[in-house]
Amino acid sequence: MQKLSEKLKQDIHYIESLNSCMNCGVCTAICPAAEFYRYDPRVIVDTVQRQDEEALETLLKSETIWYCGECMSCKTRCPRSNTPGGVIMSLRRLSQEEGYFTESEKGRQQFALKRVLGNNILNYGYCVTPDVVRPEMHPEQGPVWEWIYEHRDEFYERVHSNYRKEGAGALRKVDDQTMKELRSIFEVTGGKAFMDNIENCSAEKAQEMGMDMETYFLHTYMDNNDNHQ
Repeated sequence: MQKLSEKLKQDIHYIESLNSCMNCGVCTAICPAAEFYRYDPRVIVDTVQRQDEEALETLLKSETIWYCGECMSCKTRCPRSNTPGGVIMSLRRLSQEEGYFTESEKGRQQFALKRVLGNNILNYGYCVTPDVVRPEMHPEQGPVWEWIYEHRDEFYERVHSNYRKEGAGALRKVDDQTMKELRSIFEVTGGKAFMDNIENCSAEKAQEMGMDMETYFLHTYMDNNDNHQ
């Protein structure tokens, strides 16, 4: 069985992001996430460099790797041209591939992203469409959005959108041939298999937590234990 550290080294983000860290801590000093979360890029890179399999597995199952905002401030400050944000990308990918992401609250949110953004791309050709931004799940949008959502056909016609219609224009229906090509790209590049793995691992976790998939989706989308700062 291949070690986690060996799998990590095969990721292009890891290859391009980690040269020779001297553990100076500049990345942590400049990191916005480190100011607000229990998150320390210096410690993460040190853990990766030590190749301690037990510590690495713990990291992949933790909340920690999901706190990075990928602003890449670390890249611009590192005296050795490392990019801890890139290392985080490779850690996230490995966590998703191994199914470890289901072991943390922030990691489980990958299922919400897959169900919303991933499914939207494959079904409609868009990351987000007005149909899926349901007011009850987005109270931050306020009463104006609730009105727009309830009258979206009328509203988008008034702003000259081509909403859900064929032809040119914003929010237009993506034609069948383009959708076929898009889905083929996901199949050939492994994107579909990657998203299927997110779905399957999440289904196993939902069963473990005693939830049906709709309840689990709402859990990953809405729940916050307020224990991250």
